[in-house]
Amino acid sequence: MNQISNRMESNTIKTLPMELLHGLSQIMLQQNAITGFLFLAGIFWGSIPMGFAAITATLVGTLTARWLGYDKAEIYKGLYGFSPALVGVASLVFFKLTIMTWFVIIMGSAAAAILQHYFIRWNIPAFTFPFVLVTWICIYLIKNIIPEMMVVPLEDPLISTDTWHFVFRGYGQVIFQNSVVSGIIFLMAVLVNRPFMAIYGLVASLIGVSIAIYYLGDKQSAVVGLWGFNAVLCAIAFAGKKVSDGVWALISVTISLVVTWIMMHFGLVQLTFPFVFSACLVTYIKKYFESRIKDASSA
Repeated sequence: MNQISNRMESNTIKTLPMELLHGLSQIMLQQNAITGFLFLAGIFWGSIPMGFAAITATLVGTLTARWLGYDKAEIYKGLYGFSPALVGVASLVFFKLTIMTWFVIIMGSAAAAILQHYFIRWNIPAFTFPFVLVTWICIYLIKNIIPEMMVVPLEDPLISTDTWHFVFRGYGQVIFQNSVVSGIIFLMAVLVNRPFMAIYGLVASLIGVSIAIYYLGDKQSAVVGLWGFNAVLCAIAFAGKKVSDGVWALISVTISLVVTWIMMHFGLVQLTFPFVFSACLVTYIKKYFESRIKDASSA
């Protein structure tokens, strides 16, 4: 019995690195250890504390799923790592780097993993909504209870306004990175696993930037990639080789940009909510039309 128990513990330890890397890669709907490693490298390039926050949060989310006995296949796929990872990185965007912030990261990551589990059980395509919900709650509580923990944002960050940079920052902001290099690393990370998705995301980021600059005149937000990251996620979610895939991706990107504009107009913290809202809505519409076409063809 002891030998069997030791083997099980050994296998559990061996699979943990893969679970963590898959969890990181699932931030952009991938399941690839190399992709996860490159995402982590891109985060560290942009911010060393955020890199450690991403590792810590992904580990906490994964271990929480293990401790609560969630499905091993789901854990291995990284389904309990990506929302916690985003909670970890986002915490260092909004909160000052203190011991209390690390406590928030640990508790928030565990909560995000638990929420993810229930969305999976209820068969609801929540995408990154557990991350969004947990982070919104943390921001609200800390702003009202410990306001001195909040980071004071810079109004005019010193960032290059070279047009070609904008597209890559759209990729970078998916994981809260302003660095062009981080954005390029993230693009390469998706390209390694799913080239079509990488290209779709690049085009979507360009669409978001173009609309922000040429139609809305919001160059400042476009410069830092705030009009690109939700569009990138939408495009990746519906990417495919069929013409219809391109249509669904374009619809999703368009909806996400409208939601982004609304949230920015009212000064709301958007995170990846525009992506979640758009992807869920388009997924429902797509399933509805596909079922109608199927019924019509079988009639």
